[in-house]
Amino acid sequence: MLETGTVIIFYEDRNFQGQHYESSTDCADLSPYFSRCNSIRVESDWWVLYERPNYMGYQYVLSRGEYPDYQRWMGFNDSIRSCRSYPYYRGGNYRMRIYERPDFGGQMMEFMDDCSSVYDRFRYRDIHSCHVMDGYWIFYEHPNYRGRQYFMRPGEYRRFSDWGGYSSTIGSFRRIRDF
Repeated sequence: MLETGTVIIFYEDRNFQGQHYESSTDCADLSPYFSRCNSIRVESDWWVLYERPNYMGYQYVLSRGEYPDYQRWMGFNDSIRSCRSYPYYRGGNYRMRIYERPDFGGQMMEFMDDCSSVYDRFRYRDIHSCHVMDGYWIFYEHPNYRGRQYFMRPGEYRRFSDWGGYSSTIGSFRRIRDF
């Protein structure tokens, strides 16, 4: 059972077994609390989990729910080393501009809804810069919301490395909504 204020629980083993760690705040280094993470319970808010300390490496965006093994959150392995929480976005508006070149250059397209295939809508496979004006979004490496994830909050991203990308290839993206 969760204690008051706790919003996420990390478990070392699958199916919520083994040692666990409860948290209600951002943490730049989870290494002292557990050696591996194979299941998670999220009680509130959105959480962005990172494979490495200091909010680096692969990102995983999780909403309220139960994740009995790391494949359920599209994890590549059982390594979670830092996390950040974000409250549910209640603004209702979503707006983002994507660009084919760094520093907001080249072709631009504005979106206010999900996109299952960037190439089909934008005619480019790469997004080199982005301006998120409203709402939280997730970029995915492949079409149909698969592959590496990148959490996008309001702000300017002048190059793909600004959102933690390893390359400019983005296959799809969607809004983060309170389901």
